[in-house]
Amino acid sequence: MDNSKVGNLIFSLRKEKGLTQKQLADLMNISDRTISKWERGYGCPDVTLLPSLSSILGVNIENILEGELSSNDFVGGNMKRSNYFVCPSCHNIVLATGDIDISCCGRKVEQLEAKKATDEEKLSITEIDSELFVSSDHRMTKDHYISFIALATGDSVQIMKQYPEWSLQTRLPKHKHGKLLWFDTQFGLYYQHI
Repeated sequence: MDNSKVGNLIFSLRKEKGLTQKQLADLMNISDRTISKWERGYGCPDVTLLPSLSSILGVNIENILEGELSSNDFVGGNMKRSNYFVCPSCHNIVLATGDIDISCCGRKVEQLEAKKATDEEKLSITEIDSELFVSSDHRMTKDHYISFIALATGDSVQIMKQYPEWSLQTRLPKHKHGKLLWFDTQFGLYYQHI
């Protein structure tokens, strides 16, 4: 850990938040001399202070300890290439259009890799009244179900939450080209082209 880099980051984030050293110190119940010492690279925050500092400055503890924030490259706008994340504990769904670090329920959540569905795994799609009726004969039990279906086109993503013990069926707007994705709680993320 480089104390100078950590100090420079704390200084720039504090300024970005419009806080003086005294204001930041008061929020953390420490002296402003301590903040000054960190910012000059003569020490670093105690482990017990990192959660509070992280919350106030709006950055991860890891970034504070590394002393830098890295920006993602601009990925573009094709929503078909979005990244999906599902928390293994609470099953929160997160969608990102670029590289991102996600944590939920106290754990880092890894990006899902979509697998191309085989003919047996594909969802049934029927066109009804210029909509797509999507269904499956999946048993949808509490221990094994499809938690969401997403239709991604070049400029949009529509996500439909699914629930255990309900039959899997939903209607989606018809598109000429798109990617239908779904998350099976036991086997992961699948896709098929429509």
